[in-house]
Amino acid sequence: MTYSLAVDIGGTFTDIVLRDSRGGLSVDKTLTTHHDLLEGFFRGVDSVLGKAGVEAGAIDGVVVHATTVVTNALIERKGLPTALVVTEGFRDVLSIRNEHRYDMYDPQIEFPEPLVTRELTFGIKERVLADGTVALAPSPADITKLAADIRASGARALAICFLNSFANPENEALVAAALARELNDVFICTSAEVAPQIREYQRASTATVNAYAMPISQPYLKRLSDRLRVEGFANTPLIMLSSGGVVGAETAGKNPVRMIESGPAAGALAACHYAELLGIDRLMSFDMGGTTAKACLIENRTPLITGLFEVDRRYRFREGSGLPVTVPSIDLIEIGAGGGSIAHVDDLGLLKVGPESAGSNPGPACYGRGGRNATVTDADLVLGLIDAENFLGGDMSLDKAACDAALTRLGDALGLNAVQAARGIYRIVTEAMASAARTHATDRGVDYRGLPLFAFGGAGPLHACGVADLLQSTSVIVPPQSSVLSAFGTLVTPVRLDLVRSDLTRVDQLDWARVDRVIGDLESEGLAALGESGCAAADVTILVGADMRYVGQQHEVTIIFEADPRQSRDVAALTAQFEAAYRTLYGVNPSHVPIELVTWRVVARGPLPHFDGQDRAQIAAGAPKRRRPVHAWEDGQSVPVYERAALATGQTITGPAIIEERETTTALPPGWSATIDALGCIVATKG
Repeated sequence: MTYSLAVDIGGTFTDIVLRDSRGGLSVDKTLTTHHDLLEGFFRGVDSVLGKAGVEAGAIDGVVVHATTVVTNALIERKGLPTALVVTEGFRDVLSIRNEHRYDMYDPQIEFPEPLVTRELTFGIKERVLADGTVALAPSPADITKLAADIRASGARALAICFLNSFANPENEALVAAALARELNDVFICTSAEVAPQIREYQRASTATVNAYAMPISQPYLKRLSDRLRVEGFANTPLIMLSSGGVVGAETAGKNPVRMIESGPAAGALAACHYAELLGIDRLMSFDMGGTTAKACLIENRTPLITGLFEVDRRYRFREGSGLPVTVPSIDLIEIGAGGGSIAHVDDLGLLKVGPESAGSNPGPACYGRGGRNATVTDADLVLGLIDAENFLGGDMSLDKAACDAALTRLGDALGLNAVQAARGIYRIVTEAMASAARTHATDRGVDYRGLPLFAFGGAGPLHACGVADLLQSTSVIVPPQSSVLSAFGTLVTPVRLDLVRSDLTRVDQLDWARVDRVIGDLESEGLAALGESGCAAADVTILVGADMRYVGQQHEVTIIFEADPRQSRDVAALTAQFEAAYRTLYGVNPSHVPIELVTWRVVARGPLPHFDGQDRAQIAAGAPKRRRPVHAWEDGQSVPVYERAALATGQTITGPAIIEERETTTALPPGWSATIDALGCIVATKG
């Protein structure tokens, strides 16, 4: 018997999944320990191994990890002093940003403070031209002085970002090597290694984020690897990346900026896995956890990928209000709120939900850890959607009195009773999530109407039918073990690395010898990284894409080509694929305008892990285990409560109904019905 282990650390809960080679799963959830993430990690691992009766030494398959360690470091700003070295005269690059105002008419517009202050930003005389020509190399004397200045500053991490280094990284590499010799206790990265792309500010921001996270992520991953070895685990961990793949801990430690969205990315890939099993080409994944909710569009059973996202936004849903990061990532929209999102009354006396979250400490009022603010989870409890005595299977009892008190205080401020306030929270958060999902799909030229909603996360199945109703979805699918599906997603994820490099040129003037060199270098880098993860070169698939635009435009459209363009060298085929993608987004093509290629993209991907699901036992149709009053749809409605494990394949349940399992609860509103399919999924439809 072979066992594999996955651990996903979220903002509120840490999820653990143990899978055996026959497809059997053992799962657990434990509260995330933010003071030391590994404490919660191994508490959960010990619990799930104990339940399965398996020793650590028996885990001879992969150990995969998705973590919020980088996200926490950026939001909490508890990292070590970080410095930035730039071309002389450009010390203000992080403060000037790109001069884009995300709200044109806000005179008090806010941006996050740069991770590196101006006092820790150093300039050096050097210059690389736009075509990659080195016009001025940094002198040894200037480098020596720079090293002394950085040492005196007390910086423990360092990013290097020179003008046009994406075209030629020679000067960056020269300075990095010299500083590494002089400052051997400082973590150093260059922008050409992290994000070799055009646009100076975004590249500097990405390199700075990476450098800031290195002193946190590298020791964390080393502690994790060492602890796993001491505990008797056979293999070193693989780390989930934002782009939807896993790599070795060493590669991830050098590029922590690639780990920021690792947990949500794993959830999207789990949705793709089920899309394959269910034979569904298009769906929308909906992951609502304890801190946030996220959605992802799945097209042709593959998630959409973006080359730019933001962290530490001043306004959670305002694009441009955060720190830009230009690394490949699964294209997710953060929507609405999670179970811990706090409800409050704004200055106009209106009920609002989020974006502030109670997290795991103190958590919602019902956790009994001192939290006094009403949250989405508190509202769900007051409405009767969850059972105070059956939370986490009874392992974590909820404090109903504290919950009622929090909702009563909120209701008093609104002139409502506790149930009315809770119902308001439920409706507001549902509408907010549906609205954000609509906008996300429309911005990408995707018609969301009729898409099945694939719901998971601790709170996702509770709210999914309400969101689906507003999105005109045909169905809601709740998979087995839905509460820990992001952790499960890391086990069905291939070893993968996405690489990019800018090389601006018109498509009708492509230098194919240069194309061969650029793509070949990226391919070699990908093969080396996957080799570290134990993937043989013969098993690696290489995909090639590009960011393209019409000449004169500022933004690009990303294309993954149907075949490697180096083989056919067919410019017409590249043009046709770009024009088709552009027409999908904008509905028109300015055919008289030449096309230019801005950035090459290479995906190095290993084989998909083989996964056989465990056959469901044939059982008789389950009856309700009890009834309880639920106030979500009308006051005091008596609703049957089912145990999910007792439901038979093919059994149909008519709403209103509640379906409970240890880690989550599915709410079926009036007018909806649900059937249990052959995979054990709850498939809910309206009407």
